[in-house]
Amino acid sequence: MKFSTSWLDEWVNTGLSTAALAELITMAGLEVDGIEPVAGDFNQVVVGEVVECGPHPDADKLQVTKVNVGGDELLDIVCGAPNCRTGLKVAVAVVGAVLPGDFKIKKAKLRGQASHGMLCSYSEIGIDLDSSGIIELPADAPIGDCVREYLKLDDSIVEIDLTPNRADCLSMAGVAREVGVLKQATVNWPEIADVPASIDDQVAVSLNAPDACPRYLARVVKNIDVKAATPLWMQEKLRRSGIRSIDPVVDVTNFVLIEWGQPMHAFDLATLNGAINVRLAEQDEKLTLLDGNEVSLNSDTLVIADQERAIAMAGIFGGKVTGVTDTTKDVLLECAFFSPLAITGRARSYGLHTDSSHRFERGVDYQLQHKVMQRATALLLEICGGEAGPIVEALSEQDLPTANTVTLRHTKLNRTIGIDIDADQVTDMLTRLGLTVTKTAEGWLAVVPSYRFDISIEEDLVEEVARVYGYNNIPNQAPIAGLTMSSHREAKLPLNRLKDALVDLGYQEAITYSFVDPTQQQLLFPDAKTMVLPNPISADMSEMRVSLWPGLIQAAVYNQNRQQPRLRLFEQGLTFVPDANAENGVQQTPKLAGLLLGTVSAEHWDMVEKGSDFFDMKGDLETLLALSGHELDFSFARTDITALHPGQSAAVLYQGQQVGLIGAVHPSLLKKLGLKSQAYVFEVELSAITQRHVPLAADISRFPANRRDLALVVDNQVAAGDILDLVRKVGGNQLVGLNLFDVYQGAGISDGKKSLALSLVLQDTHRTLEEKEIADTVARIVTALSDEFSASLRD
Repeated sequence: MKFSTSWLDEWVNTGLSTAALAELITMAGLEVDGIEPVAGDFNQVVVGEVVECGPHPDADKLQVTKVNVGGDELLDIVCGAPNCRTGLKVAVAVVGAVLPGDFKIKKAKLRGQASHGMLCSYSEIGIDLDSSGIIELPADAPIGDCVREYLKLDDSIVEIDLTPNRADCLSMAGVAREVGVLKQATVNWPEIADVPASIDDQVAVSLNAPDACPRYLARVVKNIDVKAATPLWMQEKLRRSGIRSIDPVVDVTNFVLIEWGQPMHAFDLATLNGAINVRLAEQDEKLTLLDGNEVSLNSDTLVIADQERAIAMAGIFGGKVTGVTDTTKDVLLECAFFSPLAITGRARSYGLHTDSSHRFERGVDYQLQHKVMQRATALLLEICGGEAGPIVEALSEQDLPTANTVTLRHTKLNRTIGIDIDADQVTDMLTRLGLTVTKTAEGWLAVVPSYRFDISIEEDLVEEVARVYGYNNIPNQAPIAGLTMSSHREAKLPLNRLKDALVDLGYQEAITYSFVDPTQQQLLFPDAKTMVLPNPISADMSEMRVSLWPGLIQAAVYNQNRQQPRLRLFEQGLTFVPDANAENGVQQTPKLAGLLLGTVSAEHWDMVEKGSDFFDMKGDLETLLALSGHELDFSFARTDITALHPGQSAAVLYQGQQVGLIGAVHPSLLKKLGLKSQAYVFEVELSAITQRHVPLAADISRFPANRRDLALVVDNQVAAGDILDLVRKVGGNQLVGLNLFDVYQGAGISDGKKSLALSLVLQDTHRTLEEKEIADTVARIVTALSDEFSASLRD
């Protein structure tokens, strides 16, 4: 949005310099992108009148003129502009003038003819405006007056970059209202009187898409002179707003667009066929736009149509066939409110972006149309003459937006901003913003004006008060917060501690969807009850997971397909199992799962490459279990489930209750799941491993420890864990260390047997153990193992 400071001064007298004004509105949220002068730096350029104009005797493209600049003598000036003619008021740079670029005007001779000055074009005085010749000033321009003062060129153009929620400031009225609020100054609103109809001509309007266009105004204006000159004041206001002058009809619609933020359009009445119909386009309906491009319309595009065809893209672009030309005599003025959602994205879908679509997408005041229609009619009649018919309005009251009513609590305002603002001051701020404010016991009740689409909740009003009060006026105060000890149980093992342990082991955390492919879940858990989503994202994400394995396996497949042969992944999340007895009919269980495949370690010159196996994953899981401090309460038992290899799988037990599973993915499923190598997985319930043993401090024994090694021969089917459990039980308090350090099968060991080598560390905290006591304890252990497992000492 561009505007000139002189135009703003007509609306509200701020008394600020341009820099101060830019600072003011920037701090209020209307960021200033740039400031530039209206014209270049020049002097001694005055208003003159061409008294004589004739051809140059020695140059076909030059003319010799005599120009009156108010002195005693006429100036002889040679000019090459094609529009130079007798009686024209022009901008004359007299001898001694300095133009932009430090260009000095001197007496000269052009093809033998004396030239005492220069007739200037816009570009020659530093105004960025396309022109084919010299400046043509109004006939009433006073001769001899300074052009800079006459055109009010001591002015600046301010460009502001508005956020999408501040569509109310896409107009002079909006900017003036905002500045008036910030400076507590009165806004001088233009007086807009109704223009009575002088003819009865009108065009009927119907709304076939009232939700997209609930209000449409149309007015016939006949017998206009489209070749009339747009007043210089209007041309300058448009130019300084970044819009070039085209013809008086288009200039008037552009002027009210900048003045009030309400887009308008004018149709050539002679090209219309019957009544106006606001409707949605037919799919692939054709429309040639004002720029000559033909578009194929989509069925969700709102169009303005007559009884035969679409004549404009509503709120975006007019059609060429019905556009105003230099032969137009009668026009139909359009002024409508289009719903933002009906326009949003439509222009971009056709590769378009117009001033009109920019405003309608963000929201236009839905109560403004009558005022703007009267304003445009008055300006058009003043410039082009003609006769206006009555305003025809098509209205769907129930589809118009309704004013929001928002409550603001004083306590909320003070808490959010951090200071206490006087209640009367807040009321004044909100009132000057255009809200209808009612005080309540807790604060204020505010009815939002029709031009503020962005205010809908309490926080919006807090923001309005803060920015109008001035962010710079809010004192900088360091936040004060009291520190309190966090409340947590030492026996609760933090989840992050488990994750850190896995990361230290080389795992990376994965986050996968809770929705899985039912086909793959069926492969892993064919007997599981599952929850099927009624409206899934896609067919392969239509079931809630009963395990974290499907997501991890798919993550592994994704990485393997991208040349990642060695993977360690883990995930923490919920599983979902239907259960009529559970809350909401579903049992949600927090679990921790991991996946391992590839070699034990990355390739290294000093390490032998070895593929991972079941015991690598079991060791990693045992590292997690050890963090709980009661790893002896966990055990592993053989199990047989569809998803895992029957000889390489186990149930994880906690105090005899199953809390998880570990094993190799069943070989028959690898190819079906997309895996290219053997993968090992585990999954445990978080509740079982996040309760840890709180250590109790004890004195270190001052007495020596004694180690004894046993080599036991047992049947192959005897689990080493069972052997260790029995040794701990029999060894009692004196057994302070136990380790299985060797398993052997081969020469010297009978078929079906294995040798287990155990180290026992015996110690007492109160005295030195005698050799006989140590021997008796070892003997009891050997006897118990022999009785329970038929174990014998190895020769």
